[in-house]
Amino acid sequence: MSQYRTEHDLLGQRQVPATALHGIHTVRALENFPLSHRLVHRALVHAYGLVKLTCVRTNRQLGYIAGELAVPIEQACQEMVEGQLDQHVLVDALQGGAGTSTNMNVNEVLANRALQILGRPLGDYDTVNPHAHINLHQSTNDTYPTALRLAAIRQLRSLEQALVEITEAFQEQEKKLADVVKVGRTQLQDAVLTTLGRTMSAFAEAFSRDRWRVHKCEERLRVVNLGGTAIGTGLGAPREYIFTVVDQLRALTGFGLARAENLIDATQNADAFVEVSGILKACATNLFKVSSDLRLLASGPQSGLGEINLPPRQAGSSIMPSKVNPVIPEAVSQAALTVMAHDQALSSACSLGNLELNAFMPLVADSLLNSLDLLTNACRMLREHCVAGLTANEERCGHQIETTTATVTALVPVLGYADAEHIAQTASQTGRTIRETAIELGLLTAEQFDELITPEAVTRLGMPRRPRP
Repeated sequence: MSQYRTEHDLLGQRQVPATALHGIHTVRALENFPLSHRLVHRALVHAYGLVKLTCVRTNRQLGYIAGELAVPIEQACQEMVEGQLDQHVLVDALQGGAGTSTNMNVNEVLANRALQILGRPLGDYDTVNPHAHINLHQSTNDTYPTALRLAAIRQLRSLEQALVEITEAFQEQEKKLADVVKVGRTQLQDAVLTTLGRTMSAFAEAFSRDRWRVHKCEERLRVVNLGGTAIGTGLGAPREYIFTVVDQLRALTGFGLARAENLIDATQNADAFVEVSGILKACATNLFKVSSDLRLLASGPQSGLGEINLPPRQAGSSIMPSKVNPVIPEAVSQAALTVMAHDQALSSACSLGNLELNAFMPLVADSLLNSLDLLTNACRMLREHCVAGLTANEERCGHQIETTTATVTALVPVLGYADAEHIAQTASQTGRTIRETAIELGLLTAEQFDELITPEAVTRLGMPRRPRP
């Protein structure tokens, strides 16, 4: 038995491995695009299975595909949705042709898998044809962006859940650390007193905003151009199919999808993906900022700020004994920077569309879906391996409060600016603590000083009104 079968296309013929579910178009794509050496994102492949399942069901319902042929095709599509055919979608993530190679790889795999189910030889395209049956009434230009939108919606929901969880983790730390007073800093210089609880609350609030933005931006992806075929005019698709196929897709996915009112616009313009990517970039900036703050707060620990302890995850050096690095925030920061870079690539790709089509949709898909992966994984990793086990270094925080001149700001409501400044200058000159100096100068008792730096005192909104002289 031959190890190969011969398939033909517009450009001639090629040998295809006899047992392969892919066909000649995939072979040519593998020859043409040895580029990133990364496969098309699996979420896009699974979503493509959903799109193809939708199309075959619609064509069956309208009588364009016979039931005995539709059944094995539908089974093949379902297997693709479930990831059972992942190993057969082989084309590079980055490719020319606006995603045509991905669409044809999918069409060929589904056709040959349906042939297997029917007990027919692979490549028997007179029975099940990648073009005539699997791609019936479709184009790459409406199926690819539709599949991308489905994949992105699914991943946005995973990211939203990860953001909920990291928000809750910081809220839990807010409660645990509510009574730990620390030095607050502006421009990296000692400023005023606050609490670690308030610091954690700010982190939680930032991720809560991210969660809301991610939740809302799903709306931008629910408008699809399926049925528009090549440029949005629906060329090659019956009118009844165009008006039915999105309803079928909505029923299959459970997503609140709608057919674009202007299919030509939805086919050529990709600004919705830019908008979603911008939301992801905002999330990345929060992840980077919070990770940087965690590294700063844990720095040292003896010679740095050392106000918090991060869970030790691994030995930090091959030459420096006992060194433990903040590897989780460092890794999260790199993920965030990568997402920012993806946003730039995606924005450029979306702006470079020409006339009726954007040829750079593979880069848009790769950037968007990988950003969603990175953010979801980064949120979960930061929560599980860092935030959940974070603790306060209360002794260090207490020592800094006693020695920093930032503490005198807490005394201003009672003593006024001049006396507080006098305490700071005297403490600096004598090397005594702020607490000791205030008491020795007779400006405050120990009890009064301690009352002014309680968690309640340093976190109340505004200063109490001083009695008028």
